[in-house]
Amino acid sequence: MIGIGEKAPDFTLPRSAGDGELTLSTLQGGKVVLYFYPRDDTPGCTLEAIDFTRLRTEFEAAGTTVIGISKDTPEKHAKFCAKHGLGIILVSDAAGDTCERYGTWVEKKMYGKVSMGIQRATFLIDAAGTVAQAWPKVSVTGHAEEVLAAARALG
Repeated sequence: MIGIGEKAPDFTLPRSAGDGELTLSTLQGGKVVLYFYPRDDTPGCTLEAIDFTRLRTEFEAAGTTVIGISKDTPEKHAKFCAKHGLGIILVSDAAGDTCERYGTWVEKKMYGKVSMGIQRATFLIDAAGTVAQAWPKVSVTGHAEEVLAAARALG
């Protein structure tokens, strides 16, 4: 997994259906929260997206853009946003390249079965494009608030 102090790998990924593409480097000069999550419309992923949406104006006041990344399609992201009234940016990493470069595409074990999947993780990137803080293996409850506090402390 990419570590604190490392340059955040740049990417250009499609946003929710009809919203074009997003390139990370175009946000340099402001802070960015990148949060990787397994799948749209699952309980933990929904709660996390709702929490980041609820705090959206506070993140904006702290000069921070929140971006969620999963392998779901832009169309599925659009449905997910509409269903839950989400107000954050979601991008699609269908090929998994960005997940690989950030180290969130990992082997998972559940009920004795081994498979590959996205590990829930969050990265706070500073205005210079460097990873300022990382949260591997995120527990959803209270996480958005913790990330907001870190973004505010980063200045």
